[in-house]
Order: sequence, then C-alpha cells, then structure tokens
Amino acid sequence: MMSIAFLLQFDWNKLRPEQLFGGQVLERTPAGLSIVFIVGIGILIGFLVLSFFDNFSRPTFNFERGLPREVKRKLTQTITNRSLRVWQFVFILLAFTVFGFQVYWTYYADDSNEQFQALAYKDLRNRRTSAAALRGWMLDRTGKLGASLAYYKVNGKGEIDRTFALEKEMAHFLGTERGTPGLERTLYNMNADPMPEAWEILTKYKKPEPEQKDVRITIDRDLQAYVAKQLEGKQGGIVVMNPQTGDVLAMYSNPSYNLSDAETLDGYLKLEADKEHKPLLNRATREFYIPGSTFKTFTMVSAYRAGRQDLTFPGRPSSADPPCYTPFRGSKPICDAGGSCHACSENIPIREAYKVSSNQYFAQLANALGRDRLAETARIFGITPTDTPEEALSQGFFAEIWNASNRRIANSLAPARSTIVTGKELTLFDFGQEGMGQGMAGQMTPFQMALIASAPANLQGRLMKPKIEADIPPQMFSQVLTPQQAAIVREIMSTVTEESGGTGGRVKAKLAGTGITTGGKTGTAEKDGVPAYDRNGRRITVTKRKKNEAGEWISYRRRTDGWFVCIAPLESPTLAIAVVVEDIGGGYGGTTAAPIAADVILKARELGLLGEKYAPKQAAPAPKKPRRR
Repeated sequence: MMSIAFLLQFDWNKLRPEQLFGGQVLERTPAGLSIVFIVGIGILIGFLVLSFFDNFSRPTFNFERGLPREVKRKLTQTITNRSLRVWQFVFILLAFTVFGFQVYWTYYADDSNEQFQALAYKDLRNRRTSAAALRGWMLDRTGKLGASLAYYKVNGKGEIDRTFALEKEMAHFLGTERGTPGLERTLYNMNADPMPEAWEILTKYKKPEPEQKDVRITIDRDLQAYVAKQLEGKQGGIVVMNPQTGDVLAMYSNPSYNLSDAETLDGYLKLEADKEHKPLLNRATREFYIPGSTFKTFTMVSAYRAGRQDLTFPGRPSSADPPCYTPFRGSKPICDAGGSCHACSENIPIREAYKVSSNQYFAQLANALGRDRLAETARIFGITPTDTPEEALSQGFFAEIWNASNRRIANSLAPARSTIVTGKELTLFDFGQEGMGQGMAGQMTPFQMALIASAPANLQGRLMKPKIEADIPPQMFSQVLTPQQAAIVREIMSTVTEESGGTGGRVKAKLAGTGITTGGKTGTAEKDGVPAYDRNGRRITVTKRKKNEAGEWISYRRRTDGWFVCIAPLESPTLAIAVVVEDIGGGYGGTTAAPIAADVILKARELGLLGEKYAPKQAAPAPKKPRRR
C-alpha cells in the first residue's frame, strides 16, 4: 500500500524529457526522429534496389536449364519473381515519393506553400532565429526608457513596429536599409547563424542565440532635438562632444530627411535625386568646407607644439598701399578682414592676433613654422597632409578616429578624411592662406573642427577618440599639448568671447548672468564654384561661360559660410562645439554661428551637462496660503 501511495504522490513531470535535459530534447527529439526516418528510408531504398536487380541475376535450377523460353516464362518461380519485381518497383516508387515529400517540406515549402509559411512560427528553430533578429532598444545617454531613441511598439493591427523618437533629427545617425549603414544596422549583431540542420541539433549542444541587448549611446535626446531646431531653415552642421571623454552628445546636419521617406526604393531615389539640398548627405561628417579663421586655432596649436608661440613679425606703416603682408615680390597681398590692419603695429603677440583674428599674422606664422611642422600637427589631429591638391581630394574616410566596439560601427560613422596640402610646389602665398584657414585648407568637416577645438579643451591636452557607445571606456587618439600649454591655449581662446574687441562677443552677451565663461573662434569663409539652381531644383546653365569637364556651360556663384568653434565652461570644459551655417550672405560667423553655439550651451546647462556648479537653481515653492476656517 505504501508503494502505491508513493507512486501516486510522485511528481512524474520531473521525468519529462524537457525537465531531464534542460529543454534540449524539445529540439533533439524531432531532429533524431528525422534522422532515423531519413536513414530508414535510405536503407529501405537500398535493399529494394539491390533485390530488384538481384532477381535478374538469380541462378536457375538444373531442371530449368535447356528449356525453351516460352516454357520458362510459364514456370511458377518465374511468375513469382516477375510479380515480386513489380511490387519491388512499386515499393521503390513509394519510397522515393516519401523521400521527395521530405525534401519538399524541408527545402521548398518555405517559399511556395502558404500553409507551411503560416505555421512556420511553431518551428522552434524558426522561433529562435526570428527572436534573435529583433533589435534591442536604443537608449540615450541617460539610459531612461522614456528617452529611448529606437524602440518597439504595437500598431493598430497588433503588429510590432520599429519606432524612432527622432526620426528626422537622428536620420543621419541611424541610417537607412539602403546605402551606407548607420547605427540601426551596426549597433546590433544581425549576423544570425543559419538555421541548424537536424544532424547539428542532434550531435552538437546548440547554445541560445545571442540576445539583441538594449544599447545606450552617448547622444542626449533633448540636446539632439534642440540642435536640430537651431538649424531649422538653414543649411549646415553642428557637432557637440565632451572633450574629456570623447562622448558625442549631439550631431546634426540640415537639410535632413524622415526615415520613413527612405523606406521605399522610390522614396530613397527621390531623396538621392535632390542635388540642391542633398538631404542624404551628412554635412557634419562628410561635407568639406573652408574653415576660415576657426583654423587659426590649428595654426596656434602648431606654434605651441614647436615652442614658437612667442613669434612676432615686423609691423607695416598704415600708410602703405595696401597695408598687407606680401609673401614675396609680385605676390598677391594677404590682408586683414574689412581692410583693417591689426598687424600694422610692431610685434603684435599671438594672443592679440588670435583675439582680433589677424589674417596677416597667421599667414606669416604658418610660413615661419614651415610645411613640415604643420604637416606633423595635422597628423596629430588625424588630418592627412598631401603634396598636391589632387591628392587632397582622394583620401577616403577615416574610421580609425572612432572609439568603437567593432569596425562596423566605426565604418558607419566614419567622417570624410580632412586634408591639408603641404607640398613643396606650394607658394608662400598659398601656404600663408592655409595658415589663416583659406585656400587649400578647404578640406575640413565640422566634425574635424570640433576635434581641433577639443584638444586644448581637454585638461591633459589630449585628443580623445570620439565615441557613440556610452558604456565603453574613453580612449586617447594623440597627445596634442602638455596640460600647461592646453591651459594657455584655452585662455587665449577666451579672449575672443570674453574680452572687449573679441569677434565672439555675442556669446558673452547671451550667457550673461549664468557665470559661464567660454572660449572660441569665429570664422567667415567664401567658397567659389558653388552650383546655382533654379526654383525647380534644376541647375542653371548659360551659354557664355566656361565649359566644365562634362562639356556643359555652367553658372556658378560665390557662397559665404559662417563658422564658430567653442569650448565651455572654460575652467573645465565639458563641451566642444563646432557650428557651420552655409550661405549667410553678408553676415559673419560671429553674428550667425556664434549665437547658435551660445544657445546650445544654455540648453546643455539646463540638461545638467555643464556640471552641478552651473545647474540652474530651482525656484523656491510659493508659500501656501493659510486656509480659512
């Protein structure tokens, strides 16, 4: 009786195969049965074929020998063998039919049979592979679900849709399913293993597919939306990064596009055909600009690296016509902006020249430092020096600058490689123009200019590799300056925004009352050869112009771009910003790009990105009124 009671109380579910083998039997049992079935069918077909042909070669009895053929055909054994051969043929045909049935459902039903497709989700292998294909959520730097940038939600039909919070603002980051892949295709491991065969399931321990985990990136969702708003109605780019860690906090290029517009081939081709606005082009990382006077920061850093920051140059009498720097006899003059002559006075120091943005001073400084010195500084910043202008146009992309967990992510974000021409064939005039940010220095991206600003902003004078993945440790690209030199360069940069007479005075005015001090450099650059378009987006052609390489008569115009690079707060920068606004007409970088950077700093302060010291004070709650009895 006790044994019967034990058997009744025993939990027989513990002996279920899935309990004994950790669930592996759910896949191994049907896999094993499939293999047994296939082997059995193969053996059966083999025996049938052997016996079928064996009947033709079976030896005859002695009494059958010598009998006429007509008589042999009527013998019982012959009739029996003939009947067996027919049935053997039938069994072979049936066996091949069953085997063909197995082949059909294994290899062809998935493409042609609707019923199989409808029930395929029940296949554990399909379910595992499908689940592995789901991407994780993309969280912003805060890691809060409410600030997700990419996530899933159920639509009105009950289907799960991949949804993006900033579909237009993050389009160049996320990328499309066509063309260059973005973060949406590279942050998640989409290289799922092919569906395993039955033999692999039976003989190998199949580990679960790697989960597509949620990923936290360095972008601040609110800041990204804000910088996009700043470029509304304009063309240009903004890059905001933390110079101490390399975290990219925001990056935007305008015009942009909605990701939904690029889902279809027709929509993508329409975006690609818009040659005037080029919405698919990420201007922040892959459009070259003439940097203008912002590049004087590079030349100043080069002087400090060479230990020649104390260089001064003879003044020129203001009565000279023109009162400009002439690199050699017969050369074109290099003048300060607006016909002024900041370098007319004797021995103007680098600090003052930077503050007032003297073209003459930095042209002379570049020629004094020499081509090898500027080429060496260029490499430190990740800029490629080339011998000729033709080489400067064919340097490809620079994925190595990124601090990323794998090469695919770095490639998806790789900026166009900035270049500077330092060949011996360059004249002193051309090289002087480069030193002040004009001429053949016109291969700079906003991303590269943000890197140039971030090196002196780093307290150790390091250029940190930019990164987009929040949970990987910072990594240095190069040691640009000593900590002492970096502190001096930051102080010189502050003269532009903090001192009277600096070209970035708009920034100080906007930040008045916040206690935030900044450093920066304005720039205004003219670019020739910009194609002109009519209202319908067609290129304007005329018949009285020089032909281009395609043999067309093309009308070109000159465009003026406004620049500003900035670091904040000055004593311990957490922001390095580069802003470029295209086609500003008669404006300047100090009046167009600089106010945008100032607004970005104010927004960063509101978001707590400048540290607790600059966090806006919370308003005290109003005292409650006494309640009347």
